[in-house]
Amino acid sequence: QVQLVESGGGSVQAGGSLRLSCAASTGDTVGPRCMGWFRQAPGKEREEVATITADGRATYAHSVKGRFTISADNAKNTLNLEMNSLKPEDSAMYYCESNTWPSCGGLWLYRGQGTQVTVSS
Repeated sequence: QVQLVESGGGSVQAGGSLRLSCAASTGDTVGPRCMGWFRQAPGKEREEVATITADGRATYAHSVKGRFTISADNAKNTLNLEMNSLKPEDSAMYYCESNTWPSCGGLWLYRGQGTQVTVSS
């Protein structure tokens, strides 16, 4: 069982920055496993924002590439998402999720409760 708790969301003006963090449950390290950030806005489908494999390879959605950076701190059991140059269309509930395979090819089986990000124009 993996427990994930997100933090760091909030309200910011367009062009601003936020840093999201996800803490894994005690005794269960963030790595080695694939982790990711997903988001969902009202009325829209869940969207994969960024993922990072157990060996540190990151992938990004086209819409956030160059603005967001995902990182995993295995020593602190945390997953982070640095978000810069935020746009109103980045507004959504952001979820930290854990994949069953180290390479991200398995199921996104575990999810945190989410943290809200709101970007105003």
